[in-house]
Amino acid sequence: MNVYKISKILVIILGIIASILFVSTLGMEVSMDNNSYIVDYFIYISYIAMAVAFFSVVYFVFKNLITHKEQLKRALISLGIFAAIILVAFILADSTEVKLKDGGVITSSASKLISTSLNTFYILAVISVGVLGWTGFSKFKR
Repeated sequence: MNVYKISKILVIILGIIASILFVSTLGMEVSMDNNSYIVDYFIYISYIAMAVAFFSVVYFVFKNLITHKEQLKRALISLGIFAAIILVAFILADSTEVKLKDGGVITSSASKLISTSLNTFYILAVISVGVLGWTGFSKFKR
């Protein structure tokens, strides 16, 4: 039995359990005691469903990357480019301490990390707008 069938069976079982819980809550009287444990069950089911989805996706991604060497090469190149963008953003980041209104202070290292993430976002936004503009221009040119 492969992972796809196992994950499909788990999803079906979780769906049935969630449906039974949902139908059972329709006839219940609304009170704080009832709602607390019902919400807990739904949260646990959603955690399990999220874990099943996450591990299925990770498994299939790595399985496909291992079996298709060209896709692995492209993925590693993309990761390298992303790491280079983060490095450029880190180099351009500002690391000044910031005093807050309530008297607290954001340290220089935390300020550098925040500035790095903002710079990374700005660089990626400019790149995505540029790519969209380029593809639109090339389609318009044809």
